[in-house]
Amino acid sequence: MKMTRIFAAAIAALGFAGTAVAVEGDQHAPHQHHWHHDGPFGTYDTSAVQRGYQIYQEVCASCHSMDLMRFRNLAQQGGPFASDMYPNPNDNPIVMQIAASYTRVWNQDEVNDDGDPVERAGLPSDAFPAPFANQQMARASNGGAYPPDLSLIVKARTGGENYLYSLLTGYEDAPEDSHLAAGQYYNPYFAGGAIAMAPPLAEGIIEYADGTEATVEQMAEDVTTFLSWAGDPHMETRKQMGAMVLIFLLIFAILVYLAYRQVWANVKH
Repeated sequence: MKMTRIFAAAIAALGFAGTAVAVEGDQHAPHQHHWHHDGPFGTYDTSAVQRGYQIYQEVCASCHSMDLMRFRNLAQQGGPFASDMYPNPNDNPIVMQIAASYTRVWNQDEVNDDGDPVERAGLPSDAFPAPFANQQMARASNGGAYPPDLSLIVKARTGGENYLYSLLTGYEDAPEDSHLAAGQYYNPYFAGGAIAMAPPLAEGIIEYADGTEATVEQMAEDVTTFLSWAGDPHMETRKQMGAMVLIFLLIFAILVYLAYRQVWANVKH
């Protein structure tokens, strides 16, 4: 029984455990075949994660928070800006530069001699800044809709990456029988079809730092890959550990079989 549990855990660690295929909206989100991190031996496409962070930073962060992410996470092992030269992610110059680009009040408890909150540049240890101070301000700025936090959005939505990619690329003209309120858009992958978020991606809306052509499909794929990494940053380590466990179990099974043959070799059955 114990060996069975270990084997099951190893299978899950390798990624064989399936993801639900049902979707949130009325239209089924087709499976995309370009996820580099799919499968038991899949790994994150570092370039795609880097481009996806650029999209989040330049497009998504104006409305959506990522409260569970800190700048240093970007340089941790397996992160998009990880470097062997900087094993401590707080010392990574790329992350330090990204964090320092945000100047704001990070902690209301940090006050000056007059008692006013101190405004300073961001540090790698700081959390991603939220676009709004509270939920009421977020709703007021988005027509009453509340933009969800994106830290675990891929894990939180049935269909995972496929749903998110389909949602970002699935905006259509509303059918005649649809009933959209003012400020709503039609997307068949969203529950009910009516979504308050305007199409966030458009051809050439950003210029990729690595020169990749910024098509809607490319941007949707990249930002989905980044959000997949953010929701499961230790996936690669888990899969490697699962592979090692399976190799150990295979070798152990062979040794047990050989021992069995040796012990019972001269015994008549």
